[in-house]
Amino acid sequence: MNWFESLILGLVQGLTEFLPISSSAHLRLTAAFAGWADPGAAFTAITQIGTEAAVLIYFRKDIGRILSAWFRSLTDKEMRSDQDARLGWLVIVGSVPIGILGVTLKDHIEGPFRDLRLIATTLILLGVVLGFADWLATRAQEGGRHRAAKERKTLADLGVRDGLVFGMCQAMALIPGVSRSGATISGGLFMNYSRESAARYSFLLAIPAVLASGVYELKAVSEGHVAWAPTIFATAVAFGVGYAVIAWFMKFITTKSFMPFVVYRIGLGLVLLALIWAGVLDPNEGALSAD
Repeated sequence: MNWFESLILGLVQGLTEFLPISSSAHLRLTAAFAGWADPGAAFTAITQIGTEAAVLIYFRKDIGRILSAWFRSLTDKEMRSDQDARLGWLVIVGSVPIGILGVTLKDHIEGPFRDLRLIATTLILLGVVLGFADWLATRAQEGGRHRAAKERKTLADLGVRDGLVFGMCQAMALIPGVSRSGATISGGLFMNYSRESAARYSFLLAIPAVLASGVYELKAVSEGHVAWAPTIFATAVAFGVGYAVIAWFMKFITTKSFMPFVVYRIGLGLVLLALIWAGVLDPNEGALSAD
């Protein structure tokens, strides 16, 4: 990987990580359309450290408050009913599914899951799911304008069951094309959470999983499977762009629906399938070798 490739891939990672369109799919597709080698799951995981660093800074006040309350709850039983302490525990609970499946499906994540036909299919399917969830949320919001404004759940309503459901939705993002934020936000909307609450918990929930995955994949750099300098550069680029995207996205979802992303996902998936069907694009274009 050269410096230009790392710049483009870093930009793509930062632009797409927090939007419900799948950053892993876009990294894979960018390389395929450009005729580059698949950057691979290890590169994706490491560059996500950059975007998660942006999350840590953007939500630093929330994270600091949650960590403080969580640590105090370890020794103070009364603190365990505190909302921030509970949220800390629920982030841990919600991280269990992706931790188990990430280890179990590691070989599939690095191999068969990166087939462009699967990516196109998941882009379309999750697009339909996100669209339906968003339509339900919009319908409920419009129907509740003249009723008491407590229709949609907030993070104060989050419990173990909902935390696990969020976690299982997040685990679906192990398949490129699904989108971590798209899956978790869709799950939150189906459970009657507000768009902002679902997005906020989605970002918080991603922190342990993404950081753990990225640190684990750092061995790929030390073993020479990933070029360290371009990868670090791409990670830094992803951090800067990702921070700007978070700020924009959190403002966007307070007043807008997810339909533009739904249309984009479905359109991209259909175009991708058409190109593969026409023989213009090989479904394993640029795929990494098994070793």
